Amino acid sequence: MFNVLVVDDEPLICKGLSSLLASSGLEIGHIYTANSGFEALDCIRMEEVDLLVTDIQMGAMSGIELMQHAKLAKPWVQTIVISAHETFQYAQMAVRLGAKDYLIKPLNSEHFLDSVRNVLLKMDKPSPELATFMAGIGESFRLEEPLPEYSKLLNALIEEPASVMGEEEKLRKLDELKLQGPFFSVIKIKLPPPEAAGEKKYTSRDRELLRYAALNIAKELLDQEWCTVAFYSPEEEITVIIQWDERTYEESAAGQINRLDVLGRSLHLNIQKYLHLNAVIGISQILKGLSFMDVLNRQASKAIQWNKEHSDYYVFYYGDFNWSSYAADPSAEELYTHNNLIVQKAKAYIDENYAQKGLTIHEVAKKNHVSPNYLSYLFKKNTGHNLWEYVIKLRMEDSREMILHTDLRRYEIAERVGYESPEHFSKIFKKYYGISPSELKK
Repeated sequence: MFNVLVVDDEPLICKGLSSLLASSGLEIGHIYTANSGFEALDCIRMEEVDLLVTDIQMGAMSGIELMQHAKLAKPWVQTIVISAHETFQYAQMAVRLGAKDYLIKPLNSEHFLDSVRNVLLKMDKPSPELATFMAGIGESFRLEEPLPEYSKLLNALIEEPASVMGEEEKLRKLDELKLQGPFFSVIKIKLPPPEAAGEKKYTSRDRELLRYAALNIAKELLDQEWCTVAFYSPEEEITVIIQWDERTYEESAAGQINRLDVLGRSLHLNIQKYLHLNAVIGISQILKGLSFMDVLNRQASKAIQWNKEHSDYYVFYYGDFNWSSYAADPSAEELYTHNNLIVQKAKAYIDENYAQKGLTIHEVAKKNHVSPNYLSYLFKKNTGHNLWEYVIKLRMEDSREMILHTDLRRYEIAERVGYESPEHFSKIFKKYYGISPSELKK
């Protein structure tokens, strides 16, 4: 059963779509509704949501912004966008963020349910090639090496670009691969020994198939919205080169690192889901020019090495580690001190700003110069609870004190602890304490 969240700033639309879904006969467990982006984001953080159906134009947070924050919180959440305007720019942005459909109001009921049905049907299914592999037809499965004539060239490019850049024929081949950039990032996927997942002994053929399946998963995820080249590298790694042209990069330069983080987590989650392996993902920074490809390659490889220090964490962004502060790789003690400092600073920032409307994990992470994913991991590891749970804890404790010891009205208390509507505040309060604000007051 799948859980669906419907978001629209018009309550009647939320109610209508919820009723339509409830009577559709689809495999839907819970249907949640929200009337703003911030309310929806709280729901995504606190509930198990599989599909987000959102209006694109809403008050303080648009549907596009909601999609961005939702993907950061839970990369596996799928999205269908609805809009009153057939605007190409909105549709293009929605597709880039992975929207599965873009529907125009007024909605056709049959069309809407078909769209939801298609998304839910595909949600648990791998690609046809991967499905064949997973069915266990190992011996008859025919492997087709990805870009075999270029693998050697691509590995040479990411290791020693200078040796490749001067040869006209090689540059022509690179152009055929559409490695034009000019902005690039490198992602490394390192598969663990399959034996680590259980007692089964894997043959070299099994390992070859697992690697091929992992590449298939990566290509399926990447082909939807990224301009990429994926290929095999030494040490049984898979390398992915991601690129942006000038216009695409400038459109959302500030958000590209977050999107890479989401992609890394999606790669890990899908490889774990279908192959039952905890792949380690290393993500480089973004640099301009093919001549920096060896730098990006080293960054992605170095990021992967941090799995030795964080064995329960699998997606590493090079920029999360303050390399320039150390003459050599930091010791375990230095790393522990540095991580504690990040958490202390994040906690101090939240203590001071928890009542701010529109506060996001992204904002807290930005103040610490780390990715939201890594900050969330460190915060949970060091404090024992989720970062957003800590924000809610402070808001709820503060509001409880005001309810018990002041004559402030519900909307005033909601305003003071960072909620844009008293209804949203009451919903969170009741979920947290088990009773409504008015019941507590009595």
